[in-house]
Amino acid sequence: MSYFGYPKYVSVAEKRAKAEKKLKQLKKKHPDITPVSITGRTLATSWWGKAWNKNLEGYADFAYRLERGRSYARHGAVLDLKVTAGKVTALVMGSDPQPYEITVTISPMLISKWKALKTAAAGTMDSVQALMAGRLPESMADLLTAKRKGLFPSPNEISFHCTCPDTASMCKHVAASLYGVGARLDEDPSLLFLLRKVDVDDLITGTVTKTRGELLSKAKKQSDRVIKDADGLSDLFGIDLGDGEAPAPSANARKKAVEKTGPVKKKSRAVPKKKTTPKKRVTGKGKTAPGLPDAMTAPMKQLATLMQKKRKGMPVAEMIAASKMDPQKVRNTLYQMKLKGWVACPSRGVYRLV
Repeated sequence: MSYFGYPKYVSVAEKRAKAEKKLKQLKKKHPDITPVSITGRTLATSWWGKAWNKNLEGYADFAYRLERGRSYARHGAVLDLKVTAGKVTALVMGSDPQPYEITVTISPMLISKWKALKTAAAGTMDSVQALMAGRLPESMADLLTAKRKGLFPSPNEISFHCTCPDTASMCKHVAASLYGVGARLDEDPSLLFLLRKVDVDDLITGTVTKTRGELLSKAKKQSDRVIKDADGLSDLFGIDLGDGEAPAPSANARKKAVEKTGPVKKKSRAVPKKKTTPKKRVTGKGKTAPGLPDAMTAPMKQLATLMQKKRKGMPVAEMIAASKMDPQKVRNTLYQMKLKGWVACPSRGVYRLV
């Protein structure tokens, strides 16, 4: 029912309840559904999530339109959101009984821009883990967030579609989905590289290659200096360090060397130790680690074993890197474990065993 052409006011509590009810229905048919959960007023908590939102809000094309989707993202209207190479798909609950389908397409980063970024970033980062954790030097942060030159997409590199009847170029459902991407980057920053179709390892490899070159250059200079310093050994041992075969040291030279350095001790031949096969820890039928339920699947046990080492919780991004599992599979597995009460989420993007 509407009043004077305007839709009836619906409170945030009613919208949230409606979204939760629909989410329960969808989970029965689609167990792999992954809703965006935002607690509190903060839409993003990590450097990557905040940088994504700030980038979108920094363009006049999006700034005033995004505001309409903030409340939608906060009250759980984004029932499902998946990030793949160059594309984001989402289901957002609106005024209709069925959620709207959203597709956001992100253009791949131009090769010329990616090469320029790698060149400029060389020497600033030496660890993928530090990069994913958002521990970036200021110079690297500036490079990644530079408008129209950095890793984050500009408006002309983003296109979207929503099945809602809203004729606006960006409806509130699309805006909510874009904020949902920021929440996903809190959990797994590598998704941004997936969206732009570039490899995060390339960024670090360039840095390591430059650093290795600098180290080799220093080592070459050090080697030259060491060889020059070794000239005094010719007089002490009676040997020639130049080209050709060195003559045997004289008896007098050997005597002087022994007086200076002491007699040379003969190395005793080490007796190889017998290899022993470590005994496997048996913790119960069907269990691969202590305290894990038998009903856990192999992926669940793998993640649980990783979390056992982190009492305060383990970030999703760290689990993805350590397990080498597909990011979407890790999130789905954690979601199933949370439903069964095996894990808890003390903060966004962080999980621990209960």
